[in-house]
Amino acid sequence: MFFDTDLRKKILFFIIIGFFFVLVFQLYQMQILENISYSEKSSENSVKEYLINAPRGTIFDRNFNVLVSNKPIYTVELIPANYSKENNPKIEKIFNLEDGYINELLEKYRSYSSYLPRRIKRNIEFQSLVWLEENSEKLNGLEYIVDLQRDYPYGIMGSHIFGYLREISADKLRNYSEEYQMGDLIGSQGIEKTYEDILRGEKGVQYYLVDSQQKKIGKYLNGAKDIPTTKGNDLVLSIDGPTQKKAEELFENKRGALVAIQPATGEIIAFVSSPQFDLNKLSSVTSRDEWAKLQTDTTKPLFNRATMSIYSPGSTIKPLEALIALENGVVDENFTVNCQGGYQYGNRFFKCTHVHGKTDLIKSIEKSCNTYYYQLFLKIGFENWSNFMQRFGFGHLTGVDIGDETSGILPTVEYYNRRLGKGKWHEGMLISLGIGQGEFATTPIQLAQYTALIANNGITKTPHFVKGYIRNDDNAFVPLEYSDLKVDVSKKTFDIVKEGMYKVVHGAGTAQHIKIPGIEIAGKTGTAENPHGEDHALFIAFAPFENPEIAVAVMVENVGYGGTHAAPIVKEIIKSFLMPNEQKNMTIISAGIKGE
Repeated sequence: MFFDTDLRKKILFFIIIGFFFVLVFQLYQMQILENISYSEKSSENSVKEYLINAPRGTIFDRNFNVLVSNKPIYTVELIPANYSKENNPKIEKIFNLEDGYINELLEKYRSYSSYLPRRIKRNIEFQSLVWLEENSEKLNGLEYIVDLQRDYPYGIMGSHIFGYLREISADKLRNYSEEYQMGDLIGSQGIEKTYEDILRGEKGVQYYLVDSQQKKIGKYLNGAKDIPTTKGNDLVLSIDGPTQKKAEELFENKRGALVAIQPATGEIIAFVSSPQFDLNKLSSVTSRDEWAKLQTDTTKPLFNRATMSIYSPGSTIKPLEALIALENGVVDENFTVNCQGGYQYGNRFFKCTHVHGKTDLIKSIEKSCNTYYYQLFLKIGFENWSNFMQRFGFGHLTGVDIGDETSGILPTVEYYNRRLGKGKWHEGMLISLGIGQGEFATTPIQLAQYTALIANNGITKTPHFVKGYIRNDDNAFVPLEYSDLKVDVSKKTFDIVKEGMYKVVHGAGTAQHIKIPGIEIAGKTGTAENPHGEDHALFIAFAPFENPEIAVAVMVENVGYGGTHAAPIVKEIIKSFLMPNEQKNMTIISAGIKGE
């Protein structure tokens, strides 16, 4: 037999001894040398990962006043795998949720892991938090986290500037699954949406030891493996906080819009669409009732009138028509008409606001003579008029960096051929375009951009809110670049037109009541006809006259004349921005000047 010899017995002995030593070594290695590693692996079954939302970047005004920041809140989360739906009625009542809300939420995200949390209520009240703590043993799968919510410490509403955050939709989540998770907030409208990638930051991770009920029992490895959050970059806006606040005060209980731009840079100094809405009500989960109330409000607070509403520009467009005529050599500054209260064309009489008598180009701007511009429009020619209007931005989006915008309506030959039929219209039917009426419609931001171009002799940049951002890794300021907008018009032409606008305020014009001691203002009143009620009041202006720092366009709905209702608002805005150290709480008194 094989085992009969001593040699064979020795070989077998050494084989057994070898296996024994290998086994002992492996046990030593597992128990002593790799004990920590295996301990960590065995504990992974009781370690839970918690994602921590990163603070969004702070939003500053041009002087580094904090306009939008973050504040801590408590948010309730639900883990479907550990949660019993029998608690739904109680939870919905305690946290003031609509009946059926939890089931709807679970159904909405049913395709995702049942171990991923669903956020059911942000910014819970302290009493609700206490109740949750007291009943935590009976509410498996329900917990709270410290979360962050947008805060507006400066007291500016800015609802159409800042925009708001909303919970990311299921559809969008499919496309951005690496950057976002269920329940995450994402910029919706305004600055928050346009600059989402700059503002949002990066999530952190915390690891906790949990018991069999998934309750936290302590930090894992004392937090040694936690990953800290990375705060979003801070934005620096061009908005001037005090001037923005003044603009919002001036538009209280009014409908309309205001846009103030720095002519040389395109930076937006103040921006109002009124009425506004309270961003604090949208900073956490908005109830259906609250959202429905906003959407059905007849004053349309969600609608951005400054970029989306279109109005006839009225007489605010007359300086540009004068510029077109001069630059094209159609007339010179000495061209005159005899205004007897209107202009007869064929069998129709087009009215003027007054009998102005002999009127030259500068006086036509100063006195806002319709008769002059009926005739000037015909001399310019419709096609030439339309082409030049496009060069000043009308009929096109400005490209402002808050998203929603409309291009307005700039009639062209193609427009009338399509609307009325080729050969079925003639220039005589379009005379009202010469005074900014008819089918011509603009947005307030287009009027502000046009005013900036006039003020700065045909050179500006795309209107924008954001000057740049502060990079969070090295605290360096990174400026953003914007496209140039340039219109090739001679300085002489601009000078003539601006002289007429100067006399609107400092001569015997339609806005002489808005003079500010020490500041020379150039402007133009306008009244947009409204077939559905009171006319809309408009005013455009820039100041100081010699080296303009601000260009403003104001539109107030359904109040009447621009000189009476819009011009005083512009006065206060110019005063606020150019004279920040003076008292700016003077009451605006209507001057009662009629005609524009």
